[in-house]
Amino acid sequence: MSINIRCANPNDLLNIQHCNLQCLPENYQMKYYLYHALSWPQLSYVAEDERNQIVGYVLAKMEEDCEDNPHGHITSLAVKRSHRRLGIAQKLMNQASRAMVECFKAKYVSLHVRRSNRAALNLYTNSLDFEVSEIEPKYYADGEDAYAMKRDLKSFKEEKDTSSDNCYSNITIKNDECC
Repeated sequence: MSINIRCANPNDLLNIQHCNLQCLPENYQMKYYLYHALSWPQLSYVAEDERNQIVGYVLAKMEEDCEDNPHGHITSLAVKRSHRRLGIAQKLMNQASRAMVECFKAKYVSLHVRRSNRAALNLYTNSLDFEVSEIEPKYYADGEDAYAMKRDLKSFKEEKDTSSDNCYSNITIKNDECC
């Protein structure tokens, strides 16, 4: 199986939304995806299979009120069940994080995750070095609490060789069209 990771573009938005609807309880209107695509086109990525079907995505942005301490935020991450446990989510997150550092000099990235989402918590804490910064009560529409998490991006700032993250040889990353 071959997976290609590349910057998302406006033509991908319907497929990103479809992936979101299949994978996550939190869904967004198309205008929210378009807002990300137009405001931060270099921060969101898609994963495509060998048939050019989107099997995962990360939707990311920069926080706008923090010029003295630039940081990004992961709005949404999803990988279709058929393609999980292949390292795709980790690759998507690392590409978005790297782009935040390279394009906006981000110092850290934040996200929210459901307290009940053990798989995501495992990915974020054990594979991606996120730490819980606080608990946000009733963050989600259904009343579930969220962990607010942060990841320091110093390692991406210091990183010179992007191939050091390429531990899955069947995943190709195209980053030439982003920054």
